This record gives sequence, C-alpha cells and structure tokens, in this order.
Amino acid sequence: MNPYDFQQLVADLLVAMDYHIVWIAPPGKDRGVDIIAHNDPLGTTTPRIKVQVKHREDQTRVEALRAFMSTLGNEDVGIYVSSGGYSSDAKEEARTQERRRITLLDLESFFDLWVEHYSKLSQDARQRLPLKPIYYLDLED
Repeated sequence: MNPYDFQQLVADLLVAMDYHIVWIAPPGKDRGVDIIAHNDPLGTTTPRIKVQVKHREDQTRVEALRAFMSTLGNEDVGIYVSSGGYSSDAKEEARTQERRRITLLDLESFFDLWVEHYSKLSQDARQRLPLKPIYYLDLED
C-alpha cells in the first residue's frame, strides 16, 4: 500500500466517525498536514482537526511529532497516524502536552476504529479495505 492509499483510508474513517473533511493533501509536499477536518460541515466551530498520516515500518520519533505539533494553532486538535507506531519519547511528548491537543493513532488503533465504524463507511471505503465477519460459537453464555 502506498502512503496516499493509507491517507485516503484515514480520511474515510474520519468521515465514518462524522467528521467533515475539507482538505486532503495531494501527492507531494504537504507542509506537515495531510488532512484537515471539522466537526461541522461549514467548519464554523472549533476545533479544526489537522491530521498527519505516516505509512512506514519504523516508529515515529519525537522530532517528527514536534514538527507536526508546530503546525497546530491554539484552537487546533492534532491527530498523528503512524502505521509504524511511536517511540517512547514521542508517546511521552504527546501525553505531557498541556497546550497542544494531540492524539496518537497506531495501526492497531486504526484497525480497531475501522472495525467499530465499518457499518458507517462508504461503499468505496469498504472496497479499499474490506472486512469479513467471522462468527464463532460462544459457549460461555
């Protein structure tokens, strides 16, 4: 999967979670922001949501997280999605922020949310990352 496919999956998930996507970075330099979303269709209420999407095997380090956080305004919320996860320093940096609101999403968390919101995903999104339910006999009840 190329990075732009993963970026589209993240945008699909945000739409299924009732966010309104107003911009997705085209291929090339994005200046640290891949997706901009809002809580309302017109983007008139705060916060504005800025999303950075990284599809790579290695962990995101604190320097990359700080660079992204520097793009956040006072009323912005940041979501950093990294398929490779995060270094312990990056997790600590996000956890200890007092003024910047930042959420880290790794691949496992992304998939958990994909499953949780699968019924609200568009048909195109479901084709990009299809799931099949698996049923099993639950003898504990």
